Amino acid sequence: MEGLNNMYGNENGMFVMKKRVMVVVDQSSHSKHAMMWALTHVTNKGDILTLLHIVSSSCKGSDSNSSSPYLATTLGSLCKACKPEVEVEALVIQGPKMATVMSQVKKLEVSVLVLGQKKPSPLLNCLCMRSSSEEFVEQCINTLECLTIGVQKQSKGVSGHLISTRWHKNFWLLA
Repeated sequence: MEGLNNMYGNENGMFVMKKRVMVVVDQSSHSKHAMMWALTHVTNKGDILTLLHIVSSSCKGSDSNSSSPYLATTLGSLCKACKPEVEVEALVIQGPKMATVMSQVKKLEVSVLVLGQKKPSPLLNCLCMRSSSEEFVEQCINTLECLTIGVQKQSKGVSGHLISTRWHKNFWLLA
């Protein structure tokens, strides 16, 4: 019964399905935009928002790693202040990015994974190439079993977001 209580909330004598939303966060502005978009557009009262910060195992002892635990915790506090009815957890895990996301999605039974996308480089577009960040988002969208959403904030002066899923690529959402 405890497993059911973790997945289902009890509100006024009725069971309400909780969903777990995961956002992969880092120092980039596009991951922070994705986090805020997930908080405002995907999560509801009683849902769990998991912020996953992946630390590269090849960067042991570097200065960038020393702030890693604080990044996820600070962003988690921001989310909790913005939407206190959503349960927020911050995870910092060292390992390869794709394998870590895949294992955490499965282990935590994630319902929705939200990833920040940055604008493609015009130079790479001309050469018909993609950045490693774009490749990572596409790989997650195409291989993970949960609903995976790539979110890109529109340019300054343009409202909305570009959303990519398995079924829609660069869908403009005015919200």
